[in-house]
Amino acid sequence: MSFRAVIFDLDGVITDTAHLHYQAWKETAAAIGITIDPSFNARLKGISRMASLALILRHGGKERAFDEAERARLAARKNARYGELLASLDSRAILPGIPALLDALAQHGIAVGLASVSLNAPFILDALGLRARFDYCVDASLLRHSKPDPEIFLTACAGLGVAPEQAIGIEDAQAGIDAINASGMRSVGIGHDLQGAGLLLPDTGALSWRCLQDFWSTPPRADAPVN
Repeated sequence: MSFRAVIFDLDGVITDTAHLHYQAWKETAAAIGITIDPSFNARLKGISRMASLALILRHGGKERAFDEAERARLAARKNARYGELLASLDSRAILPGIPALLDALAQHGIAVGLASVSLNAPFILDALGLRARFDYCVDASLLRHSKPDPEIFLTACAGLGVAPEQAIGIEDAQAGIDAINASGMRSVGIGHDLQGAGLLLPDTGALSWRCLQDFWSTPPRADAPVN
């Protein structure tokens, strides 16, 4: 049986706006007297905006200093700044290997989904000129749980009309890999130091139709995570 769908994370897989997220969070945190650095920022990778804010407040010892409404305002401030930084985004920001892979998936009739916790995902896909290439994009505002919970990938599978066992998920964050594995899909990790990925590639340039075919035809490792 061949796979029927490929579900992508967005940031770090389709494009890379991590540096823009960092700049926006750094400015927002500084405004309330909290300093974050790139090392801390790595902990925010792959989790939702409100979960990221909670980690920042805990990091700064201000976990109890802001109520729900104040947290919402801080998150909105961060997002507004992030939106300003995204203004120059265009197709040149698509990561290597992605356009050719999307072409191949379309040619072979493979459904394509997006499982991003970013509420800005639709805007980013539009800016990249890729919205029409995705058959289903999860609406992050409707999710109850952030990665590593598998909800987002299960939602993507349901939206595409495929069983998780018929799909491959591609992620660059540990929380995302854990979510894919927990969903029952097979996982492809992009980057280094990702534990539990069924296939680990150094960057998106190594992604290809043949690569995914070969991965799918290889039985899962005996030490692969049990879902």
